[in-house]
Amino acid sequence: MNFSGKYQLQSQENFEPFMKAMGLPEDFIQKGKDLKGVTEIVQNGKHFKLNNSTGTKVIKNEFTLGHECEMETITGEKVKAVINMEGDNKLVTTFKNIKFMAELNGDTLTSIMTLGDIVFKRISKRI
Repeated sequence: MNFSGKYQLQSQENFEPFMKAMGLPEDFIQKGKDLKGVTEIVQNGKHFKLNNSTGTKVIKNEFTLGHECEMETITGEKVKAVINMEGDNKLVTTFKNIKFMAELNGDTLTSIMTLGDIVFKRISKRI
């Protein structure tokens, strides 16, 4: 399954507790909690380019499945990670004690990030 496309956030769960656990300032959390960000994915085989736009903030990441890469987090920190594909529709990785999973089903992209006992879930639709 090819992930290429633009996806707009439709709903999210546990945004505030997750962002607090990540150490983001309260004013940033309050500004970001109601924004309907857009994620653009370009997949070429095992190579992915991601642009996450939320308000004026844009985070760009690029990786090849199974190879270590440097990723920028929402805090602006750069982390090393290896992203793998499970089945043909699920991307998974772990960095800084955060488990990340993105699953594509039809036009719905579900992202789940887990930090300790906090599960942050985002559901986006292809636009």
